[in-house]
Amino acid sequence: MEAAGSRTAWDVEADDNVLSLRMDMPGLSRKDVKVSVEQNTLTIKGGGEKESGKGRRRYSGTMDLPPNLFKHGEIKAEMKNGVLKVVVAKVKEEEKKDVLQVKIE
Repeated sequence: MEAAGSRTAWDVEADDNVLSLRMDMPGLSRKDVKVSVEQNTLTIKGGGEKESGKGRRRYSGTMDLPPNLFKHGEIKAEMKNGVLKVVVAKVKEEEKKDVLQVKIE
């Protein structure tokens, strides 16, 4: 993720149930940030109207989400006090299906 030309880190944690991402985005509110998933790619974009000492604050980054490991319909994002938190639910082992059985009618 980039911010005003400097590298901005995001923290990633995972357990058996979720993948959690945390990113500091100082100076931005939730209306300044967009989180989306398209074709298994999580995209985070943010930009503020206010000028900082080094120019406008801009953040962007992507992460590929393997379709068989994460529930793309169960993604939650929260922006609070300049910190973005994104939580993606993992598919449980018993829910993973390598083979889909098709019912014949």
